[in-house]
Amino acid sequence: MPRIPVHTIEDAPEAAREGLSDLAAKMGKVLNIHGEMAHAPVVLAAYRGMQAAIAEHGTFDARTREAIALAVGAVDECDYCQSAHTVAARAAGWSEAETIDIRRGGLDTDPELEALLSVVREITGQRGEVDDKTWQAARDAGWSEVELAEVFTHVAVNLYTNYFNHYARTELDLPQAPALH
Repeated sequence: MPRIPVHTIEDAPEAAREGLSDLAAKMGKVLNIHGEMAHAPVVLAAYRGMQAAIAEHGTFDARTREAIALAVGAVDECDYCQSAHTVAARAAGWSEAETIDIRRGGLDTDPELEALLSVVREITGQRGEVDDKTWQAARDAGWSEVELAEVFTHVAVNLYTNYFNHYARTELDLPQAPALH
């Protein structure tokens, strides 16, 4: 059971209505996570601020962003984010089987991206620490220091939503991601 009320645009606090409305327009509806974030406008504003920074300054394409989100969600065991980003990853061109491979930790079809996702998984699972061998493997795969710095922001925004969903006990209002068995 959710700990935080899910707001509609009409009953959200005034300071959150515009942001919630913008997200609803983008997503096609008010998602439970966004409706819960709106309960404390600062939570929604912080999330939107991170998203805006990525939109303005980020260099990764949609497929890479969604692969990062799937990897973080899997490490964090966030059912909501794995489900949401499976839908988004499919829209970005990933097959369902590839989304499962990414979540499992082995995207054999794209070794370059898998090297980046190994960094992502270590950042997530080891509280920001990344082994030198993992870092160097990503560099050897062609990822620049700038890209490896940028990936941290993508991990951070996904940690933010993953942890919020755990904290708020957000109920799933999207199709469930396929099981990893």
